[in-house]
Formats: sequence, structure tokens, C-alpha cells
Amino acid sequence: MSEFDHVHFLKTLSSEPGVYRMLDSDSQVIYVGKAKHLKKRVSSYFRSNITDSKTRVLVSNICDIDVTLTNTETEALLLENNLIKKYQPRYNILLRDDKSYPYILLTSHKHPRLAFHRGSRKIKGEYFGPFPSAGAVSESLRLMQKIFPVRQCEDAYYRARSRPCLQYQLKRCSAPCVNKVTDDDYSEQVDYVRKFLTGKSHEVIADLIKKMEAASLQLNFELAAKVRDQIMLLRKMQEQQSISGNFAEMDVVGFAHLNGLNGIHLLMIRDHKVLGSKTYFPKVPKDSSEQEILTSFLGQYYLAPGATGRIAKEIILPFEIEESDALGEALTQVSERKVILKVVTRGERAQYLQLANKNALNSIAVKQSTQDSINKRYAQLKATLRLDDITRMECFDISHTMGENTVASCVVFDSQGPNTKEYRRYNVTGITGGDDYAAMEFALNKRYNKLVDEDKIPDVIFIDGGKGQLGRAEQYFSNWPHTKMPLLVGVAKGTSRKPGLETLLIDGGRKTIPMDSDAPALHLIQHIRDESHRFAIAGHRNKRQKQRIQSLLEEINGVGSKRRQTLLKYLGGMQGVKAANIEQLKKVPGISPDMAEKIFNHLHDKG
Repeated sequence: MSEFDHVHFLKTLSSEPGVYRMLDSDSQVIYVGKAKHLKKRVSSYFRSNITDSKTRVLVSNICDIDVTLTNTETEALLLENNLIKKYQPRYNILLRDDKSYPYILLTSHKHPRLAFHRGSRKIKGEYFGPFPSAGAVSESLRLMQKIFPVRQCEDAYYRARSRPCLQYQLKRCSAPCVNKVTDDDYSEQVDYVRKFLTGKSHEVIADLIKKMEAASLQLNFELAAKVRDQIMLLRKMQEQQSISGNFAEMDVVGFAHLNGLNGIHLLMIRDHKVLGSKTYFPKVPKDSSEQEILTSFLGQYYLAPGATGRIAKEIILPFEIEESDALGEALTQVSERKVILKVVTRGERAQYLQLANKNALNSIAVKQSTQDSINKRYAQLKATLRLDDITRMECFDISHTMGENTVASCVVFDSQGPNTKEYRRYNVTGITGGDDYAAMEFALNKRYNKLVDEDKIPDVIFIDGGKGQLGRAEQYFSNWPHTKMPLLVGVAKGTSRKPGLETLLIDGGRKTIPMDSDAPALHLIQHIRDESHRFAIAGHRNKRQKQRIQSLLEEINGVGSKRRQTLLKYLGGMQGVKAANIEQLKKVPGISPDMAEKIFNHLHDKG
């Protein structure tokens, strides 16, 4: 693509609001921006006196610019954040937070269930949240289980019950599955949960007090004592979570910068309670200002698809940003209620902001401390293996039981540590059972035979095993078609198989690399090896368990794959199938009374 002619482009550029996308020579989007006045904003990139090095590098890579006009600046802001999420341009500040936020779900069943939920809202029911982390949801569910005896079990487990489970014995569920509670009483508890999750805990306490007094007047002291305990637990929970002051709903955004790393800490307050907090570390191009970083974070965090539920009425900022008015207008539009962004310097809000800033700084220190440790291990490993650089390492392991259900694992480590998205497992087939050498060759073939991207070629490949496995790996790489050749290292366990006594083998096992048992580089190798071992064993166990389940049901004449799947799904897995009586088996779609009796007798004869 020829050099970009910005003079000609700017002559025809509109002065309307809109979004611009800058493209490189490969037509890849490298930057997305928005403007109230497109012509003015885009022209500013091509001034002769630009001192910002980041902008100079960006402009030098521009080969084309695409423009989308919008009716308002708010529309431009919304579109900009959607495009940043879509293209992840390398010169934009990026919030790497791909996980959807967790919610608490109250289903719409006859006996509603309280559950953790993440993802699309396909299940009918009421959704409460969002919560900043899965831990915050789990903690809320745990506390509510102590106060409100509403079921939290899976539907399949609930349907299969013939007697109360342990949660009933612990007084954490009223066992509606076996009619230990009336529908009206259960609905009352569900209503308390609903009120509590919508911030009406004072109403719940008032209702419970009335209920306790009525029970006392009727001389039902057992019920009165039960309700009294419920009130005490609820009040205790309120004390633990309550915030002094009158701020029912706000987000407090803390910011810190330390040694080149930026941290943004979000403190979420809902219904006068601390819902939770979380620190984000956006990917930031060099020389980005604090205002740029904060503005990009706020846009991408609050304007992401499906993020409407997380927008607070009031957002406390650590410092002024130019686009606070436009951003506030956009948030007001998408949430359909007034949203205010403000900077505070005194009062309780300022104290919360100070706390958020402190947490942001502490999170950076912890992250950098961890990263420093990783960097030291990598540096020593590079020196030990005499490599100029290590950006990617992979490790292979084989797991099986007496040669059956063989699974090979491959784990990947980059400069940040484990890269779990790149982990892979391979079901090994077509080899003699127990032949670890052949299994290793099978895994290497699967991993590298169709490799196209040379950036994915590791600098080091660790083979968990001795000379035999290493030799088979070297044999595979003898016909390696790529320019870059990974270093192959065998990790052989010592005679006692204790950590620290491993031997590192290279050159087909003819050479060893001596390492002290307390060497940071050896700790890194042990981490990689242990991770590949864990990943392989987990895959092998899953495969073995699945085969056992399938084989036990496959032995029953007339139970095909479709019926097996229905049984397992409806009754909540093999454990539920085994625990089911004949009456429960008959309720499974497609299972006749004769078939139910046949399945029951077979499983219990095998038990």
C-alpha cells in the first residue's frame, strides 16, 4: 500500500461528529478514535510540531483511514468503544476483561432456586447484580443460605430427591423437594430473598419481627425462636457490610501509577453495602497520559455490550477528565437514568476515594513483586540454557492407567507465566497401550504438524521423562521444516522422585545440565513440569470417568446413546442415576416402567 496522502484525505473529511479507524499496510485497524469535529481532530495528528512519541509512531504506520459519521458525540463515544472491543487496536488503551460479570439468579420455578450466573440470560428468572467478582457472588450466596432456607441445588438434583439432603439437616434449605415446607412458607422466604437483594433488608427485618411477635402470641415458641435467629443473622450481616453515610449507590474509581504500571481500582457500593472491589491493569501504549488511561477505562468498562446493569448513579473519579460531560451523557442514555461523574476533595466520598487509590497502589506493588520473581526465574533460566531470549516455553506429559485412556498434555508459559488459553490435551490413539515413546511422538505430531505461525514456535520444549522420551522428540524434530528450532530439554526425575533432584537432559540425554535444588530457574522448570502433569492427569481422569459411566449404562440392553444422555442429564449425572429408585427412573422422558426396573436392577446388581 502506498504512503497515506493525508492532505487529500483531509480536504474531503466531514466536520460532523463520528469515529475514525486508522489502518496499517496490512489493512489492520491500529487505532480507533472519536471526535465531536472529525476534521479538526484527525488534522491534529498530521501537524509538523508533534512532540508526543506515541502519536508520531502511530502516524508513521497509517496507510488509510476509515470514517463513520454519527448524529451526536454520544453516539460516537458508544461506537468507538464497541469498535475498540472488536478490533483491540495496538495503539489504543485496552481493558483486557473479557469475562462477563457474575449475577445472582432467582429462577422462576415453582420452588425458585438461588444460583450463581454468568453469561447470557437464557434462564427465566430475576437477575441481581452485577457483582465485581465470582468470589463476591459466592460469599453472598453462602451468607444468604444461612439466613434464608431457599434451595441452591441444581434442578436435576432437586428432581431426583426422595429424602432431604444434608443442607436440610444443617438448616440451610427447607427441602421443598420432599414437601418439608408448604408452598406458601417457601414463597415467603423467596420474597424475603428478593427484598434483600434489592436493598430492602430493613423491610425484611420489620416483616420478620411481626412474624416473631405473632408466633409468640400464639405460643409457637419454636417458630418464634427460629425467626429470632433469622433476624439476628440478618442484622449481623448488615453490620458487616454496611457503610456509614447516606450513599446508597456509587462507584469509586481509584488510580495509581508505579514503575510503568497503571492500576485502576473500582469500589462498588450498592444499597448502602460494599458489593465488592476489583483492580484492573489496562494495556497501555507508551507515553499515554493518566487522563487518556482513565477516560478509555471508563468508556470500555461502562459502555461494553451488556454492561448497562453495572452503571452506578454516581461515579467518583480520582481526577478531572476532559470528556466527563460527554461520558456522563452517554451513560445516562444507555442506562436510562441520570448518571453523574464527579471529583471530590472532602467528606466521606473523599475517604472512599483515598481507600480506592490506596488499593490501586497496593495491587500494583503485589503484581510487580510477582512479576519480578518471574523475571528473575526467566533470567536465570536463559543464562543456564545459554539462550538470548525466552518468550515461549512448552512442556509435554503423558498420562494413562495400565496403558488405557492415554492422554497427552501440552502447557504453555510465556513471559507472564502460564498462558492457559494455549493449553491443549490430546486423546492418544493408534498406538500400543503403555508405549510412552509413541504417545510422545503422537502428541508432537498433533501439536506441530500443521503449525503455520512461526511466532507460536517455542524457544524451549520440556519433555517430562528420561532419555527415551527425549530421543523420540529429537527424532521428530530431525525433519523440522521451520527456520526457528526449539531447544529440547528432558526433565528426568531423580531416583527418589523428590522435587529438587531432577536432572535436565539435552542432546538426546548425552549431556546433563547441573542445577542447584534452590535455583530459581529450577523452580520455574518444576512449575512448568508440575502444571503439565496436573493438566494431563485431569484430562485422563475425565476420560476414564466418562468411559466408566458410559460402559456401565452401555451394558444395559435397550439403553442407547440418546437414552444414556437423557438419564444423565435428567438425574444429574451417574451418581443421580444410581441413587434413583424405580419411580424416579420412570419419570425420565423415554423410560418405560419395564425399562426403569431393568435399569434399576442392573445398576444395583453391579453396585
